[in-house]
Amino acid sequence: LLLNGQLGIAVGMATNIPPHNLGELVDAEVALIDNPEATLDDLLEYVKGPDFPTGGTIYGKESIRTAYATGRGGVVNRGVAEVLEGKKGRNQIVITEIPYALNKETLVLKIADLVKEKKLVGISDLRDETARGEVRIVLDLKKDAYPKKILNQLYKLTPLQTSFHFNMMALVDGIQPRVLGLQDILSEHIKHRQQVVRRRTEYELRKARDRAHILDGLKIALDHIDEVIKVIRSSKNTDEAQSSLIAKFKLSDIQSKAILAMQLRALTGLERQKIEDELAELRKLIAKLEDILADENKILKIIRQELVEVKEQFGDDRRTRVIPGELGKLADEDLIPDEQVVVTLTSANYIKRSQIADYRKQNRGGKGKRGMTTREEDVIEHVVNASTHDFLLFFTNKGRVFRLKTYEVPATNLNAKGVAIVNLLQLQPEEMISSVINISKTSKLGYLFMCTTRGVVKKTPFEQYKNVRQSGLIAINLDEDDELRWIRMTTGENEIVISTSRGQAIRFHEKDVRPMGRVSRGVRGIRLRTDDQVIGMDTVQSGASIFVISAAGYGKRTKVAQFTPHARGGVGIRSAVVNSKTGKLIGVKTLSKENEQEVIIISRQGQTIRLGLESIPELGRATQGVRIMRINDGDQVISLALVDKVEDNKDSEYQVGKTLGDDSSK
Repeated sequence: LLLNGQLGIAVGMATNIPPHNLGELVDAEVALIDNPEATLDDLLEYVKGPDFPTGGTIYGKESIRTAYATGRGGVVNRGVAEVLEGKKGRNQIVITEIPYALNKETLVLKIADLVKEKKLVGISDLRDETARGEVRIVLDLKKDAYPKKILNQLYKLTPLQTSFHFNMMALVDGIQPRVLGLQDILSEHIKHRQQVVRRRTEYELRKARDRAHILDGLKIALDHIDEVIKVIRSSKNTDEAQSSLIAKFKLSDIQSKAILAMQLRALTGLERQKIEDELAELRKLIAKLEDILADENKILKIIRQELVEVKEQFGDDRRTRVIPGELGKLADEDLIPDEQVVVTLTSANYIKRSQIADYRKQNRGGKGKRGMTTREEDVIEHVVNASTHDFLLFFTNKGRVFRLKTYEVPATNLNAKGVAIVNLLQLQPEEMISSVINISKTSKLGYLFMCTTRGVVKKTPFEQYKNVRQSGLIAINLDEDDELRWIRMTTGENEIVISTSRGQAIRFHEKDVRPMGRVSRGVRGIRLRTDDQVIGMDTVQSGASIFVISAAGYGKRTKVAQFTPHARGGVGIRSAVVNSKTGKLIGVKTLSKENEQEVIIISRQGQTIRLGLESIPELGRATQGVRIMRINDGDQVISLALVDKVEDNKDSEYQVGKTLGDDSSK
């Protein structure tokens, strides 16, 4: 019913069931076998919706769910069309997929009629270029035509967009007509397969027993071959011989007939052994078949295996795309382009979203350009590169976490101040955002590794932070004089480096920190000396480098190999020379691909600079570094972020790629 679809009309009733993807149906039925208590939503993880052989697109996840829940409903089915540039620079609309059950010629004639009636304007030519089973209908547009408008008219006025109405009526047990939902149909199919497997097994068992019965008789005859021959020779005819064999050896009618039909070659040792071997195999088979019939779980296991084999042999990719949003009821995310942006947040909790092209690449030692208009006492603290469809997790100094979609952050230009984040998040008085990380669709969700300004670290499975309430969620239990500042996504196999403002650093494996609950305090990551505090925590990889920068704009790259791993909780080793010239260190990042990365550095007064990491020298631990950014009097570096570079041919700038770090601190 579901695989091939059904369309039929009977007396007083009709059925209309769309076709589906074999692989998805098998996966759903296997899930139902494994868990008979599976809900409709569980099954919808596998069955995404109808899968029409003509492809196309269907809209409305909720409409699909309603149809599968009740057996009745409807979904919008659109063909696939795209706007291409044709000859002489004029646009074309090319239709490559059409809705289910639509005749291609019908669509072409409908478009032609609308053009003739001048209900569809802007089309100069219409051609059917379909070949080798691949649909291709080409509409050449006039020079001044607006392609998007014409495409919308095609959807509105022609069957290029149709509705498929579910009416999943079927006969249950061959006699009772019922409207069935997805769960009902799959459950009925499992029951049917149980009957098929049981009947098949019973048939195979019956055949095996019959054959074993005959072989038992032949074996008796071979064991008493001389007497059998004597009985047969002394009999006047076949009936007498059969009766004598039955009486003497207590054989059945079938066995006696098999003995009489036995050829002389069966008397050889080889043929005798074949009979004994076949009988032994049959007894094993009989035991196996009886075991299957006695255990319903084994029947289900056979059904499951056969389903998987069918999928492996005949399964193919889905042809029809499913768009979750309803047409005309699309979610905000469906209407927002998935593009890379830069989100900045100030110490006064003003946030904004900017285009990445606003950040221009410059040479080392440059002064940068104005990156944000802030109040005199306000500074930029966090720079996050993310997709507009990513989730942003906001961790506060009080140990709480909030969540927003990137597109929910107001978009402004580079020089704009932004909006107060209290308009977006329910922050308490004196609560500040201390760390921001982005969670994309491709993020590997293992653990959240946290570090405080007093050197306390904690590792908690990300699963405990998936459902963040609008009012926030406790992320860590803090001491009174401590604040949460840094968060990283880890896999459980990462190494951690923690750096302090006085130029100390410690490297240890995250396995040294056992997983803890969401509201636990954590353990000591680094022992701090007097007048020192943690200024950064990051993950490191083998062969990577560590980039540090000071308040006065001095920075360097140092190989991770120079930082010998130690047990967590120690004072660490020197990472940089800190003096009055350099100022204290303000941030640290790990580098995994310097030749493909750039750094964005922002000062307290809002100056920004962006440069390639290959221009920054690689130096030893016991050095102060070189001047990375020229700082005005009274100004200092307070923030940095790493980005991937992609050359922009248009203006020789670079586009920001995936951020490796989530933020930095002052």
